[in-house]
Amino acid sequence: MDFGECDFYERGVLTRKKYLAVSFPYSNDGFSQVFGGETSECVCQGLKDIFEYIGGVPGVLVFDNATGVGRRVGDEIREAQLFQQMRAHYGFMARFCNPNSGHEKGHVENKVGYNRRNLFVPVPTFDNVEDYNRSLLDEHKTKAAERHYKKGQLISELFEEDRRALRSLPSHPFNVCRFVYVNADSYGKVRIDDHHYYSTCPEFGGTEVLVGIRAHSIDVYDERGVLTVVHSRRFGTERTDSLDYRTSLATLTKNIGAWRNSGVREIIPDKLRQHMDELCREDLRQTVRTLSMLTRNYSFETAVSALEAGFATQRTHFADAAVLAARMMGYGLNTPPEKGPDLTGYDQLLRAGTVT
Repeated sequence: MDFGECDFYERGVLTRKKYLAVSFPYSNDGFSQVFGGETSECVCQGLKDIFEYIGGVPGVLVFDNATGVGRRVGDEIREAQLFQQMRAHYGFMARFCNPNSGHEKGHVENKVGYNRRNLFVPVPTFDNVEDYNRSLLDEHKTKAAERHYKKGQLISELFEEDRRALRSLPSHPFNVCRFVYVNADSYGKVRIDDHHYYSTCPEFGGTEVLVGIRAHSIDVYDERGVLTVVHSRRFGTERTDSLDYRTSLATLTKNIGAWRNSGVREIIPDKLRQHMDELCREDLRQTVRTLSMLTRNYSFETAVSALEAGFATQRTHFADAAVLAARMMGYGLNTPPEKGPDLTGYDQLLRAGTVT
């Protein structure tokens, strides 16, 4: 197995990503999974998903020397801890190529190029990479319907022989997550991979926070081990700051003076931002608290829309905004009222009983 890279449109933005290519040399069948990087979490998640898809575990896996799960340094093999745990869980052996020895993995390098030319042309488009990866597993069927270039048999038939040689899957799947304790800064942010900052809860500022590092997400837990925040994981060497609207709004309600420089202020619509900028300090605090509570009960987008509608009709109290948000989530603000039952009979009854 080895990594390649190519471009994808993720939520409309052209992004360079990595893809793990896993090749079976006997049958010439193969599978790919897309990730933001080449970390041990990415490799292990890709392998786990492929193992579950094919219904078994290969006995021996051969890795490029530069993958995130480990490398050969002289005669010594240094494996990442998460990969060691996964290897013990699934019971396979790992072999690492020597540095600068491309001939040792020529088959999978060919598969990397084949996948780039066939699976990822034209540039794929997706909103959620995990959903895309699930659909990508089925793409091997196109190649499997061809005949092997040397053996003359269908690749799908040869792969059935590969499958008969697989180990059985363990009774419980492996949890591909690296748990670490990280010191949060005074704003409650934790830094992962040197360049990427993720918000936690305001009360976590200056404390040690339990973080779960996954291939696609960063999970933040409280002191009881309860999951509190989930961020999409960021990759690359440029600094990023990932905000969770709930925690950012909770911080603002305690420090409303930070409103002008907050990330929340930057992303709300211009007209709503102008309205909120004109509020006095206490009214601004109450409005941000309303935004925070509605975000917790519905979503940030619904909360913003409810506040926009509230300002447009001078109904900015929490109760008014909550009713607007509930209507938006239920049947929409512009939906006419239902006709309801015919109450004519009750009207006649009441008029008949009127004492003159």
